[in-house]
Amino acid sequence: MTDASKQSVFDIAVIGAGPAGMTAALLFASKGFDTALVAPKVNHEDGRTTALLQASVDLLDNIGIWNELAPRAAPLSKMRMIDDTGRLIRAPETTFDSAELDLPAFGYNLLNKDLNRILEEAAVREPNLTFVHALAEGYDFDEAHATVHLARDNTISAKLVVAADGRNSPARSAAGIDVRRWDYPQVAVVLNLEHDRPHGDASTEFHTPTGPFTLVPLPGRASSLVCVVKPEQADALVALSDDLLARELETRAHSILGKFSIASKPQKFPLSGLTAKRLMGPRLALIGEAAHVFPPIGAQGLNLGLRDVASLGNILSTAKAQSKDIGAHDTLEVYEKQRFTDINSRTAAVDALNRSLLTDFLPVQFARSAGLYLADKIPPLRRFLMREGIAPGTRRKSIGAPQIKE
Repeated sequence: MTDASKQSVFDIAVIGAGPAGMTAALLFASKGFDTALVAPKVNHEDGRTTALLQASVDLLDNIGIWNELAPRAAPLSKMRMIDDTGRLIRAPETTFDSAELDLPAFGYNLLNKDLNRILEEAAVREPNLTFVHALAEGYDFDEAHATVHLARDNTISAKLVVAADGRNSPARSAAGIDVRRWDYPQVAVVLNLEHDRPHGDASTEFHTPTGPFTLVPLPGRASSLVCVVKPEQADALVALSDDLLARELETRAHSILGKFSIASKPQKFPLSGLTAKRLMGPRLALIGEAAHVFPPIGAQGLNLGLRDVASLGNILSTAKAQSKDIGAHDTLEVYEKQRFTDINSRTAAVDALNRSLLTDFLPVQFARSAGLYLADKIPPLRRFLMREGIAPGTRRKSIGAPQIKE
């Protein structure tokens, strides 16, 4: 990492030091771009977890940090779906096994604070990366470069600004990019648990009338939980003592992992969605939650953002090799066209699954149940869905990833 006081002109300025922003900055720097990472600080207190699918693991391995993350992660070798709606039409229990794709796991689950810490440590070691510890307060975009205004009248300029500054992205707003927003009548209660029985590296998702109840493995006899309920139910859950909450959650999980104990403070997050109508502006590209937000279902959120990062990194490298302007409209238009199909299809799929759990409309219940039944009974369809769940358009030979080291 270079000294921010010695440099104010960069190839790329990444705004935001969440996992997507830090990964993007590291990738660009590793490809030879003089990169600035602009954010006040890194979040070291985030007790939530992230399930990194294989395509994301490959990206983190490419920038040289997966070996540091692997000992802190739990493999997700099986994904088990259980219809717990209690409705007239119910889907059969369906289990997806990574062994069918000749993979050790679909992905790996780890604590966000571990992911953030290791990304930050890698940023400190990277010579082409400057961490500017400041809040971006304004932007000017013109034909030649973008200017990022910081506190005390300081500025930096770059050929390209990459906005990884979240769902309320000031950079996106400064570029005049509109978004579509929507809300769900649901709240996600998120926490980590310890339990008596081993999880067997299996993620279990109960489909309930209020939304998914998902247990995702962590190292040892521990799991992270996302429990989607109505707002008033979320308020009641987080108000319980740890002992009462553990018993309530164990009941909802039908004791499949034995006795529960609470391992982290429960948090609640209202569910909402967002898609940006453009992924680019003048000398600006959007990634992660600056571009798309949807409910925590199917481990798609950060993984979709990291596919943004990988795509943009490849496009910028190609432009550099061809001596093209990395911030030019034509360059960024390639990125936008490449990413829209993946973003729109994932957003639609997650939205449809979530809404299908909320409705009593029999044809919708039938369609969801039939889909899971066919996935369970037709191996080629099941393997196709598993591959597409990891990343769109993948083939078995292209999604292998390093084994976790003991």
